[in-house]
Amino acid sequence: MAAYAIARLQDVTMGPAIVEYLEKIDATLAPYGGHYLIHGGTTQVLEGSWQGDTIMLGFPDLAQAQAWYRSEAYRRILPLRTANAVGDVILVEGVPEGHRGIDILG
Repeated sequence: MAAYAIARLQDVTMGPAIVEYLEKIDATLAPYGGHYLIHGGTTQVLEGSWQGDTIMLGFPDLAQAQAWYRSEAYRRILPLRTANAVGDVILVEGVPEGHRGIDILG
């Protein structure tokens, strides 16, 4: 089942470190089947408060998403982002095709 890495980044300091991170991240995703689904873009807040940029990566499954995040290649570039942005990052498993809201009840 597909899985996703979702980040909401705020206070990004654009500079050489973030540029280097962006130049290198794609190569870390490829071995794990990772790809961009959302990368910034226009956000329309409908409820609550939402600040920052939203990034969403898709992976074939949760194991691949976890392996990517823990990989040596990604861990090497991670400080380039964390030293230059504040944010939250989660990994979440998707739902099967045809999932309905009521399915969580049972």
